[in-house]
Amino acid sequence: MSRTMEQTDNGSLREEEQPEQDKKQKSRRPPNTAFRQQRLKAWQPILTPKTVLPLFFAVGIIFAPIGGLLLWASSQVQEISIDYSACGSAPLCQDGTTRPPNTDNAIIPSSKVTTYFKNTTTDAQRPTWCYTKTDTADTFGGQRELPNTTYCHVQFYIPDKLTSPVLMYYQLTNFYQNHRRYVKSFDQDQLSGTARSAKDINGSDCSPLQGEVAPDGNWKPYYPCGLIANSRFNDTISSPILLGTDNGAENSTYAMTTNDTAWSSDAALYKQTKYNYGDVLPPPNWRQVYPEYNDTADFGFPSLHTDDGFQTWMRTAGLPTFSKLVRRNDNDAMAAGRYQVDIYDFFPVTLYSGTKSILISTRTVMGGRNPFLGIAYIVVGGLCMLLGGLFTAAQLIRPRLRVWLTSRDNAGNSAITLI
Repeated sequence: MSRTMEQTDNGSLREEEQPEQDKKQKSRRPPNTAFRQQRLKAWQPILTPKTVLPLFFAVGIIFAPIGGLLLWASSQVQEISIDYSACGSAPLCQDGTTRPPNTDNAIIPSSKVTTYFKNTTTDAQRPTWCYTKTDTADTFGGQRELPNTTYCHVQFYIPDKLTSPVLMYYQLTNFYQNHRRYVKSFDQDQLSGTARSAKDINGSDCSPLQGEVAPDGNWKPYYPCGLIANSRFNDTISSPILLGTDNGAENSTYAMTTNDTAWSSDAALYKQTKYNYGDVLPPPNWRQVYPEYNDTADFGFPSLHTDDGFQTWMRTAGLPTFSKLVRRNDNDAMAAGRYQVDIYDFFPVTLYSGTKSILISTRTVMGGRNPFLGIAYIVVGGLCMLLGGLFTAAQLIRPRLRVWLTSRDNAGNSAITLI
């Protein structure tokens, strides 16, 4: 503020304050630096026929052979896939046995069978099936059986010797393991062996299958809790059995193990549980096999830390059609011949219009059978070669016009550039 002197009526002087002039406005201009003023050095490519055409041909020359190699590697994989969803509607096995050979089986419809072998099979070698019913006294594949459950007996012919490793998968369709609520419905601390309290599980991601009120009136959590564990694939698939020939040869089992079917990184996530009996309840869909958890040999806690099948199931698939490894043989070749696989057919798929199949396959250095990647490389390489040829012809027939661009710099000097 500035001060001025003003004379009053009686002749005295009075001091009066006057406002200063408007202060200078603060500048919003960015600092005068190369970065803030966008004066950094830059390179901008100028696309010309001399630079674009060689790039098209280079991509085509590289991608097409790679695609051919990938497609060839995929074609070397031999496999057979059999959809056994409708095995319950197959004929009852005529000889009434649950072990090979089962005679007079019905032929499986060709729409349910997919094969990729070097040699072809005859009509007499087409896959067949029949079923029997379980009883309470029988056990199979280490699985405790339930009465009146379907045993599916599938016979198929392998025309070629399959070199190891030989892998067996189960394949499901229309099963959406990628649903957001399904994917997050588990408790990793519980699976890692921690005895999580009822309060912890009740507020965890296991919703909506966290637990329930037990017969003693107390709310108890499920072990394992969550939708993924409760919906576990529980069909038991046996190792293939090579059927004896007519000259009196005996049946022999091609032993395939369930060990090491899960990723080692997944297996490291599971530990022996620290729960006590009575602290938890089995999930609803497990109670036909585990009515309760107690200290008896049959109904103790499931050994999830050694159960590769459970660990494989808990790694959710990203697509509604997926395959999961269930058995493998890494050492022995699988001889050509007719085999039978017995399946404890318990997992329902018709409720949601899905299917389930067994898949026996070999592999190469590129993995299993998947021609898509090779086809994609060939298509991209072919398109690049085609576009390169078209652009080359267009350049030869009607070359690009030359344009002279005149510009001026800050000093006013002119420059002429050919583009």
